Amino acid sequence: MRGAGMLNVLAVLALCVLATWTSAANVTYDGRALVIDGKRKVLISGSIHYPRSTPEMWPDLIQKSKDGGLDVIETYVFWDQHEPNRGQYDFGGRKDLVKFVKTVAEAGLYVHLRIGPYVCAEWNYGGFPVWLHFIPGIKFRTDNEPFKGEMKRFTAMIVDMMKKEKLYASQGGPIILSQIENEYGNIDQAYGSAAKSYINWAATMAISLDTGVPWVMCQQADAPDPIINTCNGFYCDQFTPNSNKKPKMWTENWTGWFLLFGGSLPSRPVEDIAFSVARFFQRGGTFQNYYMYYGGTNFGRTTGGPFIATSYDYDAPIDEYGLLRQPKWGHLRDLHKAIKLCEDAMVATDPTITSLGSNLEASVYKTGSGSCAAFLANVGTNSDATVNFNGNTYHLPAWSVSILPDCKNVVLNTAKINSVATIPRFAHPLNDGVDSSEAFQSDWSWTNEPVGISKRDSFTKVGLLEQINTTADKSDYLWYSLSTEVHADEPFLQDGSQTLLHVESLGHGLHAFVNGKLAGSGMGNGGNAKVAVEIPITLVPEKNTIALLSLTVGLQNYGAFFDIVGAGITGPVKIKGLKNGTTVDLSSLQWTYQIGLKGEELGLPSGSSESSSQWKPFSTLPKQQPLVWYKTKFDAPAGSNPIALDFTGMGKGEAWVNGQSIGRFWPSYISPSSGCPDSCNYRGSYNSNKCRLNCGQASQKLYHVPRSWLQASGNTLVLFEEIGGDPTTISLATRQIRSLCSHVSESYPAPVDMWGSDAKARRKLGPILSLECPSPNQVISSIEFASFGTPRGTCGNFSHGQCSSRRALSVVKKACVGLKSCAIGVSAETFGNPCKGVTKSLAVEASCR
Repeated sequence: MRGAGMLNVLAVLALCVLATWTSAANVTYDGRALVIDGKRKVLISGSIHYPRSTPEMWPDLIQKSKDGGLDVIETYVFWDQHEPNRGQYDFGGRKDLVKFVKTVAEAGLYVHLRIGPYVCAEWNYGGFPVWLHFIPGIKFRTDNEPFKGEMKRFTAMIVDMMKKEKLYASQGGPIILSQIENEYGNIDQAYGSAAKSYINWAATMAISLDTGVPWVMCQQADAPDPIINTCNGFYCDQFTPNSNKKPKMWTENWTGWFLLFGGSLPSRPVEDIAFSVARFFQRGGTFQNYYMYYGGTNFGRTTGGPFIATSYDYDAPIDEYGLLRQPKWGHLRDLHKAIKLCEDAMVATDPTITSLGSNLEASVYKTGSGSCAAFLANVGTNSDATVNFNGNTYHLPAWSVSILPDCKNVVLNTAKINSVATIPRFAHPLNDGVDSSEAFQSDWSWTNEPVGISKRDSFTKVGLLEQINTTADKSDYLWYSLSTEVHADEPFLQDGSQTLLHVESLGHGLHAFVNGKLAGSGMGNGGNAKVAVEIPITLVPEKNTIALLSLTVGLQNYGAFFDIVGAGITGPVKIKGLKNGTTVDLSSLQWTYQIGLKGEELGLPSGSSESSSQWKPFSTLPKQQPLVWYKTKFDAPAGSNPIALDFTGMGKGEAWVNGQSIGRFWPSYISPSSGCPDSCNYRGSYNSNKCRLNCGQASQKLYHVPRSWLQASGNTLVLFEEIGGDPTTISLATRQIRSLCSHVSESYPAPVDMWGSDAKARRKLGPILSLECPSPNQVISSIEFASFGTPRGTCGNFSHGQCSSRRALSVVKKACVGLKSCAIGVSAETFGNPCKGVTKSLAVEASCR
């Protein structure tokens, strides 16, 4: 009865939360902002893509977004996930769109539903199902009747699904915006005159669906009324909508960049993100969305590209594992609070923008009723500046914006971080006294993937076939095989002359086997998917079998006509170095084809007992061999920390846990050794190559395994190793926070939470250093470092400067140890004054247990 009572209580609580959205809202817009029930709104949004996480993760991710100051959650709708085969639909598990939208509603946030249905998103085939390609006469994203018919059918189905669940704001739900098409303006010139008629059709079609909320088109300068055109990019402060009757909206502020296999790790400093956001709102913006706020994971074969990695962390404020990335999350939260303090003035009027000097600017929002908010900007990249504004003097660091909600007092400067920082780590925990790095040492079984043709559904064709048209992307793999005769009197068989196999492919990689043995491989990369190899081979008299395994690493997702970018071995394929130095072209001979792997047909990824007869014991375990399937059992690490598999020692392939694909692994692909600066200067325009990390290391060695996919014990891990690796080197790791840090100057403003109408009290209070353990059941266990004066270094590497208070460590320990959180005033009143006349700061590093 206690369990039933608890369920009833939870049901009542859920109904109370949902009651927030039971009354219909009228959502419109004007030239200043979105208007909800007659009130203009400043809205801050963040992207979370439901298939890149799990339903069990959604409530926590959304709550952390709300706590970070977001009003709106944005997501694409992924056509390929929902209609994997034409007319067959899937909205279960990670694909449960309705559940995701309702989970956002339960948190009291709005939704921006970007239906597209083209999404780009570094997603396989841009989110289009590959079967769409095979409809007779179809041409994607242009004025083409077959395409428009399918696009309208899917879009209408999604809209109807949302309507039936009463999820649009006009019905009392959370959805306040929808998007049709996506970044078409970047490539529409390639489609000629048909592009304009297509965009007009898409707009008319969307409006006809009568959602009761506005529609947007991002990166579409000619979006027809009443569609709102919006901006995407690292900076959108200079963007202007195509009508003065439309608000200035930023649908994608890129918080980082995606990771490529073979590439180093992109990172974007939070000072630059905060600068870009403040500049946007300073210059009249009222809706801004972070892409991504939580990036997540490209599970299965969902990643596009090609060569985009399984991790889609995106250096977002919430990391791939669902933990807060600090200080990025905290500094942006403080920024959002500062902006919201200005909302009344911002929505009432356009800003008045004036110059305060070279690279210096003031924007003032002032209303007739007396409300006033100001943004002071230094867009110079080299020098700090002192400006006079409104009768007062203000210090502006280079590449920063100060926010003054009352046009007098600075509540936040984008270059001054008053937020905790964390140092995350992956730890190898103990389970029943066994280190997780040893958990997989001796419990492996294995089986070979046959070289060449092994399935009954193989077929023969004259000539070389393009891969996507052949496989319809049902597998990454396509075998090309033929037999060729070599006469015994060929001179190269006697004199040792080198024979070369020449193969050209549209990409993305290939492995060449001659008489069952791997002869060589070739791989494209993120800059060029095409592959051309010349591999030394050894032929024997009479019959020789050449088997070429072609592979894809995510289909093209962006660009004009991306849908017809091919893959596979389209040739020529030649043997060089035969009698008299001649070359034999094999391209136009009869080839035998096999779509996919024998192991896929046998269901090996599931690890089920039905396939148990295929597996061989550990005693004969092959290592560093191509085309091997491996299987083992493991127990989940204790606790609640997020889990990853460390694939160090493996080559390339795909992995499944309890039948769920955690994605492609490729730890053997090392990033370039150069291109990563020792430190990143946030000042100046950011681009995706500016601040790189992990040069000379594996692009990705750690792969997220959601805890909801695991049992306490007896979990099954299955790997397909394509090029060769040692599975006994794999280990389990948990994502943890190693250290908690903060570094606050006495020149900083007081925390935004403590800013109010009493400016004198606020100024007296001064800056505050705050620490808080990331997990609810943790407390601050120790203070590793504390210095008040002129400390140097960064989190994890602090050191004392020439000026340092002797009291700092004892004061911080007394204030913080044993507590979940603590706050300390950064002033000489607290710590004494070790060096008069010098601006001092407090730096602290703590540990939580």
